[in-house]
Amino acid sequence: MQLLMYILRRLFMSAFVLLGVAFLVFVASRIVPSDPATLFAGPRPTADQIAAARELLKLDQSLWVQFTDFITSMAVGDFGISYRTRQLIWNDLASFLPATLELALFATGLALVIGIPLGVFAADWKHSWFDTSTGIGSIAAVAMPSFFLAMLLQWVFAQWLDVLPLSGRISRDISLFDPVETITGFLLIDSLLTGRFDAFWDAIKHLILPALTLAAYPTGIAMRLTRSLMIEILERKHVVAARALGLSHRRILFGHALPNAVGPALTIIGLSFAFSLTGAVLVEIIYAWPGLGRYISEAILSKDFPVIAASALVVTICYVFMNLVIDVAQAFIDPRVTVS
Repeated sequence: MQLLMYILRRLFMSAFVLLGVAFLVFVASRIVPSDPATLFAGPRPTADQIAAARELLKLDQSLWVQFTDFITSMAVGDFGISYRTRQLIWNDLASFLPATLELALFATGLALVIGIPLGVFAADWKHSWFDTSTGIGSIAAVAMPSFFLAMLLQWVFAQWLDVLPLSGRISRDISLFDPVETITGFLLIDSLLTGRFDAFWDAIKHLILPALTLAAYPTGIAMRLTRSLMIEILERKHVVAARALGLSHRRILFGHALPNAVGPALTIIGLSFAFSLTGAVLVEIIYAWPGLGRYISEAILSKDFPVIAASALVVTICYVFMNLVIDVAQAFIDPRVTVS
């Protein structure tokens, strides 16, 4: 019952977050020094064309009517038409968003499976060569700019060793001559659903370098946080008592200490998911990844406000959903979370 109430509270708070972001996006689109009607009307529009565009976009209505229409349209998934492509924004998002989500989820998964175990072993072997090496590695992962890390990984694995592709989401031969049937938009899932294991492994190879680039920062943070928390927990009285009772070191480490330390690390991973979504812009450009990052950057340069607003809301929804999943996972691991 406590867990259910906790989830309902988090859902209620998430709804307020989405409403707040929608309000900020609406205000930002109205205070930017440019006329959406002029942009929508196209190059060198006449006064009649601008007036018709203003009426079509309902810019002649009051701000309250515009905001109400904006909220109701966004709530039902009607994001409008892009000023730049003249296509439905929902169709564009359905094409670009799965690629970014696939990259961000893969990077977040790497941060989980690499950062937390390394932090646990670094705490267990405190002040050893392994602890020192992981400490240096985590600092480098956090401090290194993503564009420099991306170019370094490309040079080492794509050009020098020639074991991974340089850029793209899938090989050109597959995309041109034998493309994977689109079902969900997620290339890895679609290739498995259609039995295209050749395309699956090819997509995995294309995904490794950009995912490693995005995963570097959250991995370093999760590693250092897990290490510091594990060192503190391993010195608590209940752990000392467990040792005195003769429990095995492995059971103490993974059964008693890790569940208390993994909660804050999961929170950091959840926050890093938003970093992966928004930070993917530069990484997608370097790796020629056909995702949301390039779509948003082109919309910003062309002042395509409906695309910017829709993208901001979609990214917020993904971020809020991921945080909800992380919070529920924390509640399962540590039931005290639901009480606090």
